[in-house]
Amino acid sequence: MIRILIADDHAMFADGIASILNNEDSMEVVGRCLDGPSVLEYLKSNPVDILLLDVNLPGMSGIEVCKEVSIKFRDTKVLAISMFNEESFVTEILNNGAMGYILKNTGRDELMKAINTVLGGKSYFSDDVTQTIMKGLMKHRTASKKKEPELPKISRREKEVLELIIKEYTTQEIADELFISLKTVESHRSNLLAKLNARNTAGLVRIALEKNLLGEE
Repeated sequence: MIRILIADDHAMFADGIASILNNEDSMEVVGRCLDGPSVLEYLKSNPVDILLLDVNLPGMSGIEVCKEVSIKFRDTKVLAISMFNEESFVTEILNNGAMGYILKNTGRDELMKAINTVLGGKSYFSDDVTQTIMKGLMKHRTASKKKEPELPKISRREKEVLELIIKEYTTQEIADELFISLKTVESHRSNLLAKLNARNTAGLVRIALEKNLLGEE
C-alpha cells in the first residue's frame, strides 16, 4: 500500500485529492496537513511514501518544508502541487529536493501518472510546467551568452602577423613578408598573447581558429 500525505491549506482541494486517491486499491491517504510545521511533525512518527506538497503553505513555505523533508526524511518523495506555474517557484522547489511539479488543474489520470513516476524514482512535470522550465533554460542560456566577454579589437597588422603565425612562419619570415623589423614582430606577438589571453603560440592558433578571428572584417 502506497502511503500518501497531503499538505495543503485548502480543505476542499485536499478532500478532493484524498477522495480520488482512496479509491485506488494500491493507495491510501494516511494524513492531511494544513500548514508547513505540521508536515514535519507528522513525518517524525509516521512513515510516508509520497508527500503531495503545496508550494504555498502557512507557517512555513512549501519550499522550506521540501528542503527539510529531503534532508530528514529521505524515504519520502516529494511531489509539488500548485496553482502557480512560475519559473521561480518551480526552480526553487526542485532545487530543494522535489521530484516533480504538477498544477492543481491536473486531472485524475495525470495525477496517478505523476505519483507512480515519482515513486519509481523519476521526475515528473505537467506539460505546462515543462514548457516553463524550457523557457527558463533558454532565457538563462541567452543571458549567459550576452555576458561572455567580447574579444578585444585586433588591428589589421596584428591580424596579418597572426595569419602568418598560423601558417607556421618564423619570426624572421614574418618580418621579411611584412617588411617590418624582428622587434616589431615580437611586439605584435606579445600584444596578441595579451589581448587573447593566450599562454603561447599554440594558444594563439587555437583561439584564432575557435573564434574565427581572421574571418572577421
